[in-house]
Amino acid sequence: FHPNYSSNGYFYVAYTAASPAREVVSRFSVMPGNPNKGDSLSEYKILEIGDPYTNHNGGMVFFGTDGYLYFGVGDGGSGGDPANRAQNLDSLLGKIIRLNVDSTEGSLHYAIPRDNPLVGISGRDEIYAWGMRNPFRFSQDAVTGYIYAGDVGQENWEEVDVIENGKNYGWRCYEGTHAYNTSGCAGIYTPPIKEYSSGSGTSECSVIGGYVYRGYRRPDFVGAYIYADYCSGKIWRFWYNGATASPETLIVDAPFQPTGFGMDQYGELYICNYTNGNIQRFAGPALTSVSDPGLVFPNSFSLEQNYPNPFNPSTTIRYTLPQSTHVTLKVLDVLGREIATLIDGVQGAGHRSVEFNASHLSSGIYLYRLTAGSFIESRKMLVIK
Repeated sequence: FHPNYSSNGYFYVAYTAASPAREVVSRFSVMPGNPNKGDSLSEYKILEIGDPYTNHNGGMVFFGTDGYLYFGVGDGGSGGDPANRAQNLDSLLGKIIRLNVDSTEGSLHYAIPRDNPLVGISGRDEIYAWGMRNPFRFSQDAVTGYIYAGDVGQENWEEVDVIENGKNYGWRCYEGTHAYNTSGCAGIYTPPIKEYSSGSGTSECSVIGGYVYRGYRRPDFVGAYIYADYCSGKIWRFWYNGATASPETLIVDAPFQPTGFGMDQYGELYICNYTNGNIQRFAGPALTSVSDPGLVFPNSFSLEQNYPNPFNPSTTIRYTLPQSTHVTLKVLDVLGREIATLIDGVQGAGHRSVEFNASHLSSGIYLYRLTAGSFIESRKMLVIK
């Protein structure tokens, strides 16, 4: 959905088409007078990319916190990326693409964000990151801004990457952190933050990228990246602090094949059950149907003490919102001078958390202040180095 969907009624779809084989990103509009129904005749094609083969289509599309449209594109198919398209900066295959769909340039149905990494130099300006094999599912954590991609491996390794502007994630030179076909490879490659074996003797075969959990049904999941494997049905979690990922923990060995995740406005996760067509969600200690009893909202605002405290260099700040409201969370020194703004925007009801890194600060006492509507509360935290 467009960030201004409530006023313009625009939503965007990525799909695979035939005759000729290609990837398509299109804009649609809702029916006039009916915001719950799309107008199938309103299609406005934003971008089409030719497919040399039928597999590795990628297909995830979302709006980032920067307002730009992100699109994950597979390497074009076959096996082993035979034309090395993922490393070819003149091809859009095997890439993460970022577009400004609120403007146009020349004959394009979009404009190029000026900070895309190849603007003004050799290569396609639409490219944001490259070296992907099949980024089937990826997402952005609105709290930290990290973009997590599940990139499906070739034969032996599945990986989770944190996608950054201008980074090369290695395919076909590397499958995960392991050399695959290094002929002609040169440059700096960004390794995955997590990988797992999908080779002979394992039940795993295809990573299904997920989301960072920001809901309140499962406070033990808050801030964790949750992802799955298509073949085994296993669903895991881990935490990432910007430098390292924690060991993964198996949440459930699900009796179905998951093909994707979704997140609602409260930060709750939903799982696509390909085996029987159901949609599942986390509720309590086990996966249950979305027909289970409804949401139970927090009934008051609160700001918790950061943990750990004292800390060096990172700590987590948690707070609770009983309703959707504009939220600011700022860090101040003892004289009341602003050090950092951690949150500034509208958030839905629920239990929230944000990580603060004080590596640039000296030892001492600092304040963090939450403003949510008429609710204002501050607490002290101690940095010790």
